Amino acid sequence: MRKPVIAIDGYSSTGKSSISKILAERLGLIHMDTGALYRGITYYSLQCCADAQGNINFEKVFDNLKNISLEFRKTGDVLTLFLDGEDISQQIRTKEVSDHVSQIACQKEVRAFLLDTQRAIAAQGGVILDGRDIGTVVLPNADYKFFLTASIEERTKRRFLELQKMGVEISAEEVSHNLATRDKIDSEREIAPLRQAQDAILIDNSNMTKEETIAAIVSHIAEF
Repeated sequence: MRKPVIAIDGYSSTGKSSISKILAERLGLIHMDTGALYRGITYYSLQCCADAQGNINFEKVFDNLKNISLEFRKTGDVLTLFLDGEDISQQIRTKEVSDHVSQIACQKEVRAFLLDTQRAIAAQGGVILDGRDIGTVVLPNADYKFFLTASIEERTKRRFLELQKMGVEISAEEVSHNLATRDKIDSEREIAPLRQAQDAILIDNSNMTKEETIAAIVSHIAEF
């Protein structure tokens, strides 16, 4: 019996990735963090296609896409991202990558490059994908679609605490500004903007714990 494909979209710091990982483990599915793919391209761009001031040469990025080996490798029930054979799962979570990923994600050349990768992984079923355009563009025929949102105040609090734990020195005001800027870029970009699919189930977890959010999602999924 084919296992379902689940698409989870939503705003930054709504817990998409961590919630998807837990769901995958509990439901016996594979989790693919699609945002990690864009972060991988961003990390590559900053390392190989940027000047001393961190300005990315997008034409150079586009020219080099065909030479990039970006792949997920399965370790147990977890997919770990590798760039040219190197595990970059930690490097892609830095503040520098976070500050630039929306610039990369809005490039049509990058989105086209990664589209086939995401669809190929999902083709066999039994996978949870999270991102910003999974239910609308990448997998419009997913078996289940969810869209997570939360207030900017709550998302700022979550992201600020996350960065503090990572030892990043940043003010809550700067975090809020960064999130608002990313929301605007993601929602207004011409290619595959962030939006809720018409048939996606909306979950506002502003006042919900992670476990409560997971329970809300699971309540909509039939046994398989």
